[in-house]
Amino acid sequence: MRRLLATFMLLSAVLTTRATEPAPPVYFDWFEYTGRDAAFETPLPAGHYRNPILAGFHADPSIVAANGRFYLVNSSFTYFPGIPVFESEDLVHWKQIANVIDRPSQLDFDGLSVSRGVFAPAISYHDGLFYVVTTAVDSGGNFIATAHDPAGPWSDPHWLPSIDGIDPSLFFDDDGSVYLVNNDAPAGTPRYEGHRAIWMQQIQLAAFKPIGPRKILIDGGVEPAKNPIWIEGPHIFKREGWYYLSDAEGGTGPQHSQVVLRSRDVWGPYVPYAHNPILTQRDLPADRPLPITNAGHADLVEGPDGSWWAVFLASRNYQQRHYNTGRETYLLPVEWRDGWPVILTANQTIPYVVQAPSWMKGEAVQAPSTGNFIDRDGFDGATLGNAWLRVRVPKQEWADLRERPGSLALHPLPEGLDTLKNPAFLGRRQQHLRFEASTAMTRPGQGVAAGLAAFQSEAWWYFLGVRSLGGDRVAVFLEARDGGNTTKTLASRELKAAPTLRLQISGNEGNYAFAVDTGHGQGWQTLAENVDGTVLSTDRAGGFVGTLLGPFARDERASRSR
Repeated sequence: MRRLLATFMLLSAVLTTRATEPAPPVYFDWFEYTGRDAAFETPLPAGHYRNPILAGFHADPSIVAANGRFYLVNSSFTYFPGIPVFESEDLVHWKQIANVIDRPSQLDFDGLSVSRGVFAPAISYHDGLFYVVTTAVDSGGNFIATAHDPAGPWSDPHWLPSIDGIDPSLFFDDDGSVYLVNNDAPAGTPRYEGHRAIWMQQIQLAAFKPIGPRKILIDGGVEPAKNPIWIEGPHIFKREGWYYLSDAEGGTGPQHSQVVLRSRDVWGPYVPYAHNPILTQRDLPADRPLPITNAGHADLVEGPDGSWWAVFLASRNYQQRHYNTGRETYLLPVEWRDGWPVILTANQTIPYVVQAPSWMKGEAVQAPSTGNFIDRDGFDGATLGNAWLRVRVPKQEWADLRERPGSLALHPLPEGLDTLKNPAFLGRRQQHLRFEASTAMTRPGQGVAAGLAAFQSEAWWYFLGVRSLGGDRVAVFLEARDGGNTTKTLASRELKAAPTLRLQISGNEGNYAFAVDTGHGQGWQTLAENVDGTVLSTDRAGGFVGTLLGPFARDERASRSR
């Protein structure tokens, strides 16, 4: 009896040790993304550029001119690293140079859905210092980060606990006063759903402390009698003695727009432009070809030649209402009419091809920011490229380029794609309606599932995965979540595979396909085709992000031992 008990305890100890040991890593040799959209096939004339300037979800752009260059930031929600910082000399060619949130100690998004976290950062520059002010929704509130160099390092958040609401921005007046303007609930009880107000308060930046009274500049919108919704994203700028207050209005869907008001005094009263909105696509036919929708949330900047330009968000739809690429960043010139800025007159479509700023040198070679291109990551650098994102903030390092130089080592975690924590998933943005994403990976170890994922949120995703069955046999499968609480297996096949195999996800608007190449000379074998791609569309899944594509590894040993 004692011998039997000792044997049982020994076996239990062995099983416990195996369960607590890290799962074996999976190695990815390369990742390739190809985009072929009809909208980008038109030849680009000399001296022109393509819209969007940042394809794939880059929502809520804010821009500033400083030291002969332009700097732009976007919302990042619960993705990490967060708040990308882009640099350009000509407003057309953009390069990401940093992230404001690049250290796990700065923010924590565990427990939050993907479309919470960092909303609508606004970037400013004054007296040699860069400022980014933003809202960490459900994760701390409003804060300011600073940097002497926009390439970093950026400071930890300076929290503003007395400022409620979202979408803050800073305005530096000529007399040295600094103001924080943002969207918040109106005074008293809101009159209707979407009733918001634009508030302003002076702020002492040396101490990051709001001072003086906080006052409403706009209550409801430019036409309060019509119950306008979601006045937000405010920016104040000054030109020829006028204070201009530019805001988004109408919500971030098809009714989205940009409006402008002005005043001779920073505190108002602000009078709306008679021909608002200065940007929208809501009045155009829904069945127009290659539609761009949801336009708004603009920020304006002056170029070195005195011209003005606007960056703003919009979406490229298919089947009229779907957009897997999320809300992207666009650029258009601003025309001044009788002292008012106009981005686009009524009933005009946003152009895909636009005459470039006068100071742009050479051709507009914008890939991989936009246009049709092939982008391949051989994982041969010292660090991961800026295009790669993690879902929420990692608590441990699980992506490694040093372990096997020339390959990405993913160390599987128990968390699946449905988690509200940090899964071992690296994603890059889907930037096209027609695309292919492929990779080469080693056969996973026992108890590990690994492959490629197409991820919209924790409730909307596809996972093209591989499990080892022993020897050279594998199971290739397609899992999905389509908004429910259950993970479904849509397809599965047992195959003989070489030590390295290839996986591919391709999409053509709302049709997705999933394929495998086992490395035995048979080429691509389709596992599933005509799969519903609208599962990854923002209008169906909700929220504010677009689709990510990339490698994923899941430790299944605990679940399989139960």
